[in-house]
Amino acid sequence: MEQIIFYILAAIIIVFAIAAVNSRKILHAVIYLLFVLVAISGIYFLVNYNFLAALQLAIYAGGVIVLIIFSVMLTHNIDSKLDTASLTSKIIAGVLSIGGIATTLFAIYTYPFTSNDNFKGVEVSDVGFKMLSFERGGFVLPFEVISILLLAILIGAIVIAKGQHLIEEEHKQNQ
Repeated sequence: MEQIIFYILAAIIIVFAIAAVNSRKILHAVIYLLFVLVAISGIYFLVNYNFLAALQLAIYAGGVIVLIIFSVMLTHNIDSKLDTASLTSKIIAGVLSIGGIATTLFAIYTYPFTSNDNFKGVEVSDVGFKMLSFERGGFVLPFEVISILLLAILIGAIVIAKGQHLIEEEHKQNQ
């Protein structure tokens, strides 16, 4: 049963990732990306990484998608279409994607995976204590990096949503 759920989630990720990349409408691409991120958290739940799955839902599926939608609506370009990529860009992206897949598969198939028989579970309270700890092994720095990541996503989404043609129009109006 778990294998069937995994294949369903993998199919959802692949289909909606392709739809997000090929969509010309910004809002549609963001919604497709939301489905991809939720399906990824489903895979985390499937392999019993509940905390990581919750973080995926909260930070990426929740925070990032809301920021992008907010940015798109803020710039009043909710129905604007993205520019199509040139053939050269598509070929370069395809070659890099195939190279990335080949590298990943090579790493997976050549690494000598071993099982860990002495796994000790982690309590959520321990994770919360470590999340705000300044001591060795604490996660205050990554916690702050996430806030910078969300700020960068907000700025990037505004730039993408604004579009080059609107920047040129504003430049013409200011002259």
